[in-house]
Formats: sequence, C-alpha cells, structure tokens
Amino acid sequence: MPLSPGLLSQALRVGPHAGSHRVALRASISVLVPLLLLWAVGRQEWSIYAAFGAFTSLYGRSHVHLSRLTMQVTLAVLLTAAVVLGVAVGLSEHREWLAVPVAALVASGASLVSDAQDWHPPGPLFLVFAFAACASVPSEPSDLLTAALVAGGASAFAVAVGGIGSLWRTTRRPESAERTAFLRPSYAAVALRHVLLNGAGCLVAGSLATAAGIGHPYWAMVSAVVPLASRDPRTQAVRGLHRVVGTLAGLLLAAALLGLDLSGLALIAVVVVLQAAAELWVGRNYAIALVAVTPLALLMVHLVAPVPAGTLLLDRGVETVIGVAVGLALGWLARAADRRPILGK
Repeated sequence: MPLSPGLLSQALRVGPHAGSHRVALRASISVLVPLLLLWAVGRQEWSIYAAFGAFTSLYGRSHVHLSRLTMQVTLAVLLTAAVVLGVAVGLSEHREWLAVPVAALVASGASLVSDAQDWHPPGPLFLVFAFAACASVPSEPSDLLTAALVAGGASAFAVAVGGIGSLWRTTRRPESAERTAFLRPSYAAVALRHVLLNGAGCLVAGSLATAAGIGHPYWAMVSAVVPLASRDPRTQAVRGLHRVVGTLAGLLLAAALLGLDLSGLALIAVVVVLQAAAELWVGRNYAIALVAVTPLALLMVHLVAPVPAGTLLLDRGVETVIGVAVGLALGWLARAADRRPILGK
C-alpha cells in the first residue's frame, strides 16, 4: 500500500489517554517487585523469566472484575507455559531451527484463544516473544523448574495487581463481545484465518532470518505477527509502519542505554520507567510506544545473553524489517485470495 496522505495521517494520529496511567502503573509494579526480589537474592540472570511472566499485567486494559481476572489467569498460565517450552527447546543443540516451527504452533494456538476470549491486546505477539526469546538461549534441565517458578510467580503477582486495580474502578466494559465470540456466525472463518496467517508469518519470517544467519531470529517472528493482528489493510500498513519507524527510533535510545552498561538497581529502574512509558503510549500511538519497547527488550535480552551492542542493534533492525515485510505480504496474499473468483460461479 503506498504511503497515501490518509495512511500517513493515520500513522501520525495520537489517540486519547483513556486511562493509560492505570495500565502503566499496574505494569510497572508487576515488573518492579519480581526484579527487585531477584536482585536481592543475586539472581538477575533469571530476570527474563520474571519479565515475561509480568506481561500478564498488559492484558485486560479495558476489562474489570471477573472479565479481567479470567483473561489474566489464562495469560498467566499460557505465558508461563511459553517460557518453559522455550527453555525446553533451548536444551537442544538445534534450537535455532527447532524454535521456528514450534513458534509457529505457539502463534497459531495463541491466535485461536485470543479470538475466543477477545484478548486485549489481541493476537499472539507476547506469547511468541516469550517462547522464542527463551528458546534462543542455551539452557540446562535444571532451568525448566526455575523458569516455571519465576515466570509463574511473576504472572501470579501480576494477576493479583490486576485484581486490586479492578477494585478502584466502578465502570464495567460490556462483556457481550468476549462471551459470545463463539456464537458469531463468522467466528470460525475469522479464527481459522488468523490461525493460518499467524502460524505462516512465524514460519516464513523465522525461516528467512535463521537461514540468513542473523542472530535473534525471534524478532523477525514477533514483527511478522504485528500487522496480522488486524484484518483491515490500512491498519495493517499503519501497524507495520509503526513497527519499523518506532523500532529504528528506539534503537537510538537503546544504543545510548547499552553504552552505559547498566546493572543492579540502575538497570531495574530503567526497565520500570521504560515499561511505564510503553504502556502510556501503546494505546495512543504504537510507534511512540516502540521507542520505549525496543530498548526495554534489548536490555532484558542483553542481560541474559550478552553480545556486542552493535550486533544486537543491527540484528533487531534488520529482523524487524524482515518480519514486517512478511506480515504485510501475507496480509496482501490473504486479501488477494478473498477476491479470487470461486470456480463454478
């Protein structure tokens, strides 16, 4: 899709605040407490497990009470399972290639549950990220229990924080959408479409990045599912554009932060601030949010598997472009197939 004035206007639009401070506060507390505990016991290398478990707090932004609790408990279980599955794949010497088809299965399954429960944010992005990032790190059998306990504990804490947040709100989001998803006549077709597209996006993007020998191919897989969260072609294009532009801007901030060689409480403080900034903006303009998300992800990955900063930054930039291109291409192919005349008509 060409960069038309309408598309550019939509890409530059900043949405309303809409209570973003509440989500930012929940997310910050959910990641701060587990990271402080790990720092206190001298196990900061486990921080990546805690961070992925804390992603539970990002779900149910506009839901409260039982609706939010149901969604967050589901994500707590699935995120913990994704982390443990990633560590299990990390046991293999062939983890780079093994992770690609398994990530595709994770994306497909998460897409199906997302449509059924009306996840917010929608799609498999965080589950794919949690699985594939953990799968990329060499692991030992003993890491399986550690990953389960740390990710599970962090996700359970995030659910508790979300439950406390619900008590502060008196308004409820209409629950008919998530409760009647399976009853919509078009649900099965839409769900199957999302399953196939997200699975194919991970498979193609991951295969391209792995075959090219680029490190951290999971960033290509994650970027591929970003545009596919929407069925609207213009929204897909905007999401893809936001992902590329926001990531490139975020790489500049990441370069500065990586150059500081942060550790201990300083690193935790920066991670919490970046998490809060990401949640303040993700619902308003995805590109701006990625300026915080990009260094946040790189700092957590660098803590567990340090590589030269230049390599890390280049890998993230190149793989983001590959993943977005794959996601947009698959979206275009799906629409082209829809327009194709049916034989016999």
